[in-house]
Amino acid sequence: MLSAAHDILSHQRAPRNQSHVDPDPTLTPHNSSSRFDCNSVSTAAVLLADILPTLIIKLLAPLGLHLLPYSPRVLTSGICAAGSFILVAFSHSVGTSLCGVVLASISSGLGEVTFLSLTAFYPRAVISWWSSGTGGAGLLGALSYLGLTQAGLSPQHTLLSMLGIPALLLASYFLLLTSPGLQDPGGEEEADTAARQPLINSAAAESKPGSSSHLSLQERWTVFKGLLWYIVPLVLVYFAEYFINQGLFELLFFRNTFLSHAQQYRWYQMLYQAGVFASRSSLRCCRIHHTWALALLQCVNLAFLLADVWLNFLPSIYLVFLIILYEGLLGGAAYVNTFHNIALETRDEHREFAMATACISDTLGISLSGLLALPLHDFLCHLS
Repeated sequence: MLSAAHDILSHQRAPRNQSHVDPDPTLTPHNSSSRFDCNSVSTAAVLLADILPTLIIKLLAPLGLHLLPYSPRVLTSGICAAGSFILVAFSHSVGTSLCGVVLASISSGLGEVTFLSLTAFYPRAVISWWSSGTGGAGLLGALSYLGLTQAGLSPQHTLLSMLGIPALLLASYFLLLTSPGLQDPGGEEEADTAARQPLINSAAAESKPGSSSHLSLQERWTVFKGLLWYIVPLVLVYFAEYFINQGLFELLFFRNTFLSHAQQYRWYQMLYQAGVFASRSSLRCCRIHHTWALALLQCVNLAFLLADVWLNFLPSIYLVFLIILYEGLLGGAAYVNTFHNIALETRDEHREFAMATACISDTLGISLSGLLALPLHDFLCHLS
């Protein structure tokens, strides 16, 4: 959805008889007195629609989401994902499209908190696999949207072609994923795979000894305080990178290139996701304990690109491409190392709660960045 943000907002400038946005629109700046080619609304609006429902879900999750079994959560996530693609694809207005983005946010937030909690019942190495998988999902989404629209497919038909993904999610969970009940959480031994049963007919995850379902409020508060060392740096990393992605990407517009504004935005999103995927898959090669250093470097990235938007000193879009790739590398490394460190340093009975709580970090940072990116967009787009 974030890769399609520029196209979603371009509905406001598309002819009314079109049910989708032209894949390569030639647009005049909304504000002719500005040196930026601005939409009337920042792509941060799409970011907020994409993240605020997720934030609400993650804030409430530690309080009672554990009472709901995993299978209904996953089913709800899959249905919301499919609904979001359909609603945005057939939308005729920005408002309706944003409602579709909200459905995608519900799917993403519920899915992330559910599967991260579920990792507590599997070997710790699953954290690396989860991070690599989510990084790959971001890259696949951005790359497929870029590739299909570049090939001439309309954004509407591109979104409809994604409907197989929610079906694949549900099939993989209900048909392929197996009960964690007989697995060693440390990953030293593996039970006979033939003895494991599908989760759809099993309550193993809900009833396994070591589940955090019965932690007292005092215990939860104690665990939360211990997590702050990891939560705060991850909030800063995601604040900086999504301020760049949804606040600055559409303003980093180069007129001296063969790429249109919409195409430039899609390339930015794809390169960012490529960096995220590479670093989220690097845990076995490189482990970082001091994640605050990654937060500092990401804030430097933000300051540098904000200065370029203001002063326009970078001569080539290819330099921006490299910086965005580097930005993705920092973000992915912060994510995978944060959750890996938490998995290593929390007690077994606290791990499910710790994972569900820590996953609010990225969402909180993204929400704050969206709130600040909106007024920045309006300010810069009214500069002459």
